[in-house]
Amino acid sequence: MNHDRLNPSPDDAITDAAAHWCMRLHADDCTAHEREAFARWLAADPRHAGEYQAMLEIWQTADLLPRTATVIEFNAPSRPRLRKRNWRPLASAAALALLALPLAGWVGWDQGWLPNHYEHYAASDRTRTVQLSDGSTVELNLNTELSYFNFKDQRKVTLKQGEAFFKVTHDSNHPFIVHAGHGQTRVTGTQFNVWKYQDHVKVTLVEGSVLVSSNGNSGGYRLGPGMQASYQAGDFEPQLAQSDDSGNSLAWRSGKLVLDNLSLEQALPVINRYLAAPLLLADANTGRIRISGIYNTREVARLVDNLPKVLPVYLTRSKDGSTVLNRISPPPDKG
Repeated sequence: MNHDRLNPSPDDAITDAAAHWCMRLHADDCTAHEREAFARWLAADPRHAGEYQAMLEIWQTADLLPRTATVIEFNAPSRPRLRKRNWRPLASAAALALLALPLAGWVGWDQGWLPNHYEHYAASDRTRTVQLSDGSTVELNLNTELSYFNFKDQRKVTLKQGEAFFKVTHDSNHPFIVHAGHGQTRVTGTQFNVWKYQDHVKVTLVEGSVLVSSNGNSGGYRLGPGMQASYQAGDFEPQLAQSDDSGNSLAWRSGKLVLDNLSLEQALPVINRYLAAPLLLADANTGRIRISGIYNTREVARLVDNLPKVLPVYLTRSKDGSTVLNRISPPPDKG
């Protein structure tokens, strides 16, 4: 088994994204919005163009893309200029490569370099349940996006954003690995929830066991049922807790957002998952205010408007147009 791939790095994330764009741009249902997103991704980092081109060549050689696929052209101004080459030897090599297409695909699969199957799923304004090709089922919360790759020695999911509940088909020889943020969750068969907002990730185990690691840590920590692990960028080890609110963490599956006596600092990452633009805190003092309640996940925007009615806060707008929560100062003590 190639253990290097079990410990994600920034380059792994770029490779995953390049593989995703290879498939989406060649899919019949690829939208104009996705093509615009691809252009933004290319422009975000000079490494993206090179990785996409390399992935395109690999997948085409391995016959993972349709032969009728249109070549995607793009500009990469920051990509280093290639040196001039003698193309005759390369042309001969290309002719030989055409004869070796099936072999190349088999070798890539046999060495664990290439997946033989790829799936991509997203949920926007409603939850969604999907079944992966290995028989596992995944429930996607609102505003969630993930990709599934089937390699010879592992099943791999990349949770790009959002939240998902997994019921994994058991296969001890083919582990199921979820990459989210700066860490991963490794299982063979179990039920668990993964929540991701920006670079913060929380894993809640319902049944079985999982191994959670963060930021390239080669070890990891095993969770039992009812336990949670959380991590974010910079955490070499995940933070572990015996969860007494796993029901609250999974309430989204019933369309509910449960806030059980949380500080606003704790509650805002959960609330912001359901907002088009994040709600901000004016200061740490505002963040200490506590909130409780049960809300509909599809009506969280109304919760924001009602916060001044139930908490000692008022809303203002920042210069960039973001909504900011400000604490109402108590009247001075006249005693």
